[in-house]
Amino acid sequence: MDTIVSKAAKIRAQLDHPLIDGDSHIVEYTPVFLDYLKEAGGPDIAARFAKTMGAGFSLSGDARKSWYAMSWEERRETRLMRSPWWALPTKNTLDRCTAMLPKLYHARMDEVGLDFAVLYPSVGLMFNHNFGDDEFRTVACHAFNEYTAAIYGPYGDRMTVAAVIPLNTPEEGIKELEHAKKLGLKVAMIPAYIRRPFPDLHKKHPELAGRVNWLDSFGMDSAHDYDPFWAKCVELGFPVASHSGSQGFDDRRSMSNYMYNHMGHFGAAGEMLAKALVMGGVTKRFPELRVACLEGGVMNGVRLYGDLFSRWEKRSLDSLQNLDPMNIDQRLARELFEKYGDKDTLAKLDQLEHTLAFGPKTIERDVRDDFAAMQITCEEDIRDLFIPHFYFGCEADDPLSAIAFDRRLHPLREQVRAIMSFDLGHWDVTDMTHATSEAYEMVEEGLISSEDFRTFAYGNSVQLYAGPNPDFFKGTIVEKQVTKELAAAKTR
Repeated sequence: MDTIVSKAAKIRAQLDHPLIDGDSHIVEYTPVFLDYLKEAGGPDIAARFAKTMGAGFSLSGDARKSWYAMSWEERRETRLMRSPWWALPTKNTLDRCTAMLPKLYHARMDEVGLDFAVLYPSVGLMFNHNFGDDEFRTVACHAFNEYTAAIYGPYGDRMTVAAVIPLNTPEEGIKELEHAKKLGLKVAMIPAYIRRPFPDLHKKHPELAGRVNWLDSFGMDSAHDYDPFWAKCVELGFPVASHSGSQGFDDRRSMSNYMYNHMGHFGAAGEMLAKALVMGGVTKRFPELRVACLEGGVMNGVRLYGDLFSRWEKRSLDSLQNLDPMNIDQRLARELFEKYGDKDTLAKLDQLEHTLAFGPKTIERDVRDDFAAMQITCEEDIRDLFIPHFYFGCEADDPLSAIAFDRRLHPLREQVRAIMSFDLGHWDVTDMTHATSEAYEMVEEGLISSEDFRTFAYGNSVQLYAGPNPDFFKGTIVEKQVTKELAAAKTR
């Protein structure tokens, strides 16, 4: 090991608080994982996994062959989205192996300037998005959690790996939550959405099931009642995290360009989940629920927080009176049109009343209130239903993270909760020892204060992970500091 002290380690040494990485990655050693998969589901499941790995995963449930196995003629004919390629670092062999070997990861934590890391899968990111194969999805999640609990468990003083939770139904989610709890896992990674078939279309054309579907984000208009799942998360003390992407959405499905599909896709998926949960009343019904929307940065969270205020202000039940077509003064409108209308307009005055209505004249009162599930009575209710519940993962080199801390920009002068999350192990981090220094540049460049950085790199992660489970950091090297942080937060 190089004895030179890294810049990351020097930055950590000057701080009086721990640094928690809220989202970095392991890279699974699949030959070992296959043993767990065989144990959980038998050799046939393992063979299907190996075949899928060779062909390339499809997050849409699309059964067509891999983009990389197609000719350009086939790509143009099918318009199949170009899937990710070269997603893991290779030039820095030490970092690549670090992501694969928990003992090495653990040994290098001080070098990369971190006290504790919450780790997420790489290959396993796709297991709970395997929408079309119920058996493989549930078995793969079960096996992955067995694998990480065994392989990474001995290093729990400085790291923990999130459990992969399938959620096509609340029942399968609850079953795997309980399994993860028994294994000692502490974070529930759920998909941001489930792709579901249109029943009328797929009865006639079952071959379209993987290609034409709607997105179920669990909080609104869902195919199931997911409240039992949220209740189980709260009961078992699981913070919930979503590390889903939206590549393959209509605006992110280029058949030729991976980067076109990649830009903004994590943020869009996280925004969809957060919006569904808050507007569907989930955070109202489960005030202890904590949800992380990872890798997309804080921009979508900032916009969503502001949008909730502006939309409610203009389209609450009271404000809708400004838009009710029945309020139009037809007599005054006719007088104004007769006085100021041109020749062509005056020739069609018989259509004035219909045109002014611009849509249905009446809407039943029970479907007018788009915010009914939130039960808002004042602006502070919106704040309380959003701010303490959602945490947005921001990578080290994202300068827009600073916007989360500028209270002047946000309703009620709140800070939207951003968490430092480095994405170590993936292609956008070419040197693990650089991430901490990149994140700290926001302080050095005057974009945020030292106190803001403390909140970003430590305080918000404590609230996210230990808020639902005060014992989350028990037995870790940061246990004492976290205990003090939680006590201070209660006082505040």
